[in-house]
Amino acid sequence: MNERGRANNFDALRLIAAATVIYSHSFIIANGNENAEPLIVASGRQSILGLAGVFVFFAISGFLVTQSWEETRSPWRYLAKRCLRIFPGLVLALVLSGFVLAPVVSTLKLGEYLSHAEPYRYVFWNTLLDLRQHELPGVMFVDNPVGLEVNGSLWTLRYEFEMYLMVLALGVTGLLRLPVLLALLALGLACIQFQQVPALDALGGWGWMLSFFVAGMVLYKLRGTRIFDGRIALLALIGLVATVRFGGFILMFSIFGCYVALYLALHPRLPRIPAARWGDLSYGLYIYGWPSEQAVIWALGGHATQMQVFLLALPLAALLAFVSWHVVEQPALRLKPRGARTLPAQPETAPAT
Repeated sequence: MNERGRANNFDALRLIAAATVIYSHSFIIANGNENAEPLIVASGRQSILGLAGVFVFFAISGFLVTQSWEETRSPWRYLAKRCLRIFPGLVLALVLSGFVLAPVVSTLKLGEYLSHAEPYRYVFWNTLLDLRQHELPGVMFVDNPVGLEVNGSLWTLRYEFEMYLMVLALGVTGLLRLPVLLALLALGLACIQFQQVPALDALGGWGWMLSFFVAGMVLYKLRGTRIFDGRIALLALIGLVATVRFGGFILMFSIFGCYVALYLALHPRLPRIPAARWGDLSYGLYIYGWPSEQAVIWALGGHATQMQVFLLALPLAALLAFVSWHVVEQPALRLKPRGARTLPAQPETAPAT
């Protein structure tokens, strides 16, 4: 079975992950803090649900992007496919937020707003996955600590793309092998656990997100074994719940949480949810969720409950994601280069299940 086909629940899990990000962000946008967010409360301030959703995204990407490389084995085609998946949708989101949403919200007149360099820098730098320009002139959605932030979800895209480059480097050098991946998993765990170590701290956000992505890569490499077992899944779930109560939630999510997510995505006996019926909307939901919530609270005069922000922003983000998928993302993906493999298959790769 091709894991990227529809005989799995990857689409459903990604939609759920994107929705949890929007849900978590609704707390900080409405309240100015995350103190009442459910996982913050339950875990003793270890993590928000939205961050767990991001971890799930990374694990799924690690699994599917590794598959993409092993099916492609051409650096050019692999990189082209990855760029076509991220950048067309991102550029549209940046243009809409920088030149449609922001001018409406800005206290400046349209001509004055457009005369500033910041909107153009916002689109340019964020397209390069550089967040140096993340506020826009005269734009304040709500008077709280994140009221100036146009899109607080974009910080993960840089690390996601760096992971893509890591897969490319490992594939080209012949190091995309289980022992290497296990070493990288250990490195990622060390970056979380020992952030005070200068050498690990120097790896920054890439090192901090590494274990979640590599967990997906490891599970892809093991997919031909009996790694996906209900008993293991139950133990992983128990372990994850235990970390919520006793600590170590973020550290162990790459082991417990990522395993549970991929088990649910791939278990052959679970019902398949047709989550891509109207298109692959998870990426669009993710990049439009924050600006949709900011637009909602601005439209409500800066005073709204967390639930109002979430319930009004979610369908708005879904609509924008639908348009983005059908107008930009799907047409861009049709441009993906095709052709025969250019590198020999790695001998240890197990057949897809």
